[in-house]
Amino acid sequence: MLTNELMNKAKPVIDSTTIETPLGTMLACAVEQGICFLEFSDRRMLETEFKTLTKLFDAPILPGENRHFSLLRLQLNEYFEGGRKAFTLPLVMPGTAFQQQVWDALQKIPYGATLSYQEQANAVNNPKAVRAVALANGMNRIAIVVPCHRVIGSDGHLTGYGGGIWRKKWLLDLEQEHKQLKMEF
Repeated sequence: MLTNELMNKAKPVIDSTTIETPLGTMLACAVEQGICFLEFSDRRMLETEFKTLTKLFDAPILPGENRHFSLLRLQLNEYFEGGRKAFTLPLVMPGTAFQQQVWDALQKIPYGATLSYQEQANAVNNPKAVRAVALANGMNRIAIVVPCHRVIGSDGHLTGYGGGIWRKKWLLDLEQEHKQLKMEF
C-alpha cells in the first residue's frame, strides 16, 4: 500500500483504452485535462506516436479508465450514427505554435465540408506553407475529432490520411450523407 507521501509523488500516467468503431479499433489516450490521442490501431506510425506522447507528457502510457473516455465513446457513437456534427470534448494537444494554429484551423472546417491544403495554408495566413500545413496535419494525434480527414488535394483528390485513404473517403461520405440533417446535439 502506498503512503500518502508516496502517492503525492507518484508520476502521472497517460490512460489508454480501445474503442470499437465502424472503421476498426481505435486507441485512445487521456490525461487528467482531456483526450490527448485517438488513432486507428493499425496505423503504421503508432509506436512512434506513443513514444512522442510519453515524452511530451513525461508519463508512461498504461491501460486504464479515464473520466474522459465515456464522453469520447458517446460522442464518437453519435458521430458515426450521423447525429453529431461537432465534438465538445476537452482536448490536450501539445505542439508548436504553428501546429496549434493548423490544428485550430482543422477544427473550424465545417462538418461535411472540405478544404485543400492550399486553402488551409491560406486560412492560417501562411499561403506558402502548404507542405508545412500538410506535415502538421499528419502530426495531428486526435483523428476524427480534429478532422484532418476534411483536407484534400487541390485537385479534389483524397490524399494524406494516416488512417488510410479508404477511411478518409468513408468519413467524408458519412458527413455528406448526414450534413443536411438537423443537428440534434
